[in-house]
Amino acid sequence: MPEIESEVFECASIDEAKKKGAKKWGIKPEDVDATVLSEDKKLFGLLGSTYRVEVKPFAPVSYIRSCHFVNEILDKMDLDLIPELTDDGIINLVGEDAGVVIGRYGETLKALEYITNLVCHDDISTRRVRFDCGGYRERREQTLRRLAESIAREAKRKGSPVSLEPMTSWERRLIHITLRDNRDVETRSIGEEPMRRVLVCPLGGASRERGRRRPPRGKFSNR
Repeated sequence: MPEIESEVFECASIDEAKKKGAKKWGIKPEDVDATVLSEDKKLFGLLGSTYRVEVKPFAPVSYIRSCHFVNEILDKMDLDLIPELTDDGIINLVGEDAGVVIGRYGETLKALEYITNLVCHDDISTRRVRFDCGGYRERREQTLRRLAESIAREAKRKGSPVSLEPMTSWERRLIHITLRDNRDVETRSIGEEPMRRVLVCPLGGASRERGRRRPPRGKFSNR
């Protein structure tokens, strides 16, 4: 996960400090953790105390906002699902309507992920939150690995590039990683979001020989 920022406030109570932090970050007070750094008692405590309190969100602010945003959407869709934020920054949708929100080939889940990131992330260069539901990501990963190998064989057989369907950045990266050590093809991403896709291109004999002298293609620029 991205680094979590913090702030220090001098307040009359911990609740006041959490409210100030929540207002600053545009989240709810219950999303804020607080630690008392010091306590200054006024007139031996007769006039109360002033606390120095360090507050910080329990997770990156954009992830917390994403959870609240998708929860509002799920409520409006009348779906029995609850967003849970995992330690690795994935919003896992848990509940009886998992099949509904995944949709055909995961299209509904992808659309929900795309809209949430579009609304909740101010900086498009930052890491986006990803969605999962009912173990869909693991099944999708297995499917994509099989698809990548199949498309590589097809591109080699045809001797011409083969384009895959539009995919999310996570899905495209998985295709690139699966085929990066394949000496018969190379991959690159083309198009603009949300229609960006992977192109699998066959390598000719000369290119393949040059490829053997190159280090493994482990890094991808602008993908």
